[in-house]
Amino acid sequence: MTTTTSLTPPSSPPDTAVKKPGRVRRPRSARAGGQMHAGPIAYVILALFTIGSLFPLVWTAIAASRDNNRLAQTPPPFWFGGNLLDNLDIAWNDANLGKAFVNTTIVAGTSAFTIVFLSTIAGFAFAKLKFRGRGAMMLIVIGTMMVPPQLSIIPLYMMVAKLEWTDQLQAVILPSLVSAFGVFFMRQYLIQALPDEIIEAARVDGASSWRVVWHVVFPAARPAMAVLGMLMFVQTWNDFLWPFLVLSQTGNPTVQVAVAGLGRGYTPDQSLIMAGALLGTLPLLLVFAIFGKQIVGGIMQGAVKG
Repeated sequence: MTTTTSLTPPSSPPDTAVKKPGRVRRPRSARAGGQMHAGPIAYVILALFTIGSLFPLVWTAIAASRDNNRLAQTPPPFWFGGNLLDNLDIAWNDANLGKAFVNTTIVAGTSAFTIVFLSTIAGFAFAKLKFRGRGAMMLIVIGTMMVPPQLSIIPLYMMVAKLEWTDQLQAVILPSLVSAFGVFFMRQYLIQALPDEIIEAARVDGASSWRVVWHVVFPAARPAMAVLGMLMFVQTWNDFLWPFLVLSQTGNPTVQVAVAGLGRGYTPDQSLIMAGALLGTLPLLLVFAIFGKQIVGGIMQGAVKG
């Protein structure tokens, strides 16, 4: 009896190998270090914000190029006229803006430099140095920011009058040499941007306190110093109330005091006032156009280091 053997191959065992998951692709916009592209809605929003920001300056130039009768009509003009150069020339000569520009540059430059220098030193002390009463003194500095500056005008004017500083630039420079906001701003920046290890390493190398400030603190605080200097320069340049009280329009006026004297009469000439306001704004635009890229770059550099 012949026995037959089945030649059917045995069934292969089930595939138990675990497949490796495929690589998950991230969207191109979500990759690390990838550049994100703005959509059309973002461009529309940015365009609207840009137009809204530039409109006051453009309309000031339009009003300065018209005459007073046209500005009084309804609707007001929304395009340039032919009187811009004439109105600028009249405003420059009538308001003595040449001398006002020199005076305002001296006042704003001195105040900005002093505020940046003193605020950086004071901010470093409040941020990194340990001394008794540090917290209470910082609260006092912050508290002075809540006091309206108009409350100090009368005692400040009495002091200036006793010193016989009326109609002199030091009457405007002296009250603006320090800033509580500047101290607070530099303290907050140096807390993050200046590691304690760098200060300790400088002291181990034998550096004195002033060498630490000059060679460590100032380089680390350079981006914030540039921003603070720009803010203080613009604030002092645009200051009106205190210079208007202590300076005359014919002696040593600042730009804002000189512009306030334009267009006086029974019917103020608004076109001349706008021409003076335009002239007073152009130096600020020029300063920002020259140093704006360095300031923005310094902010970004400080943010990355911090």
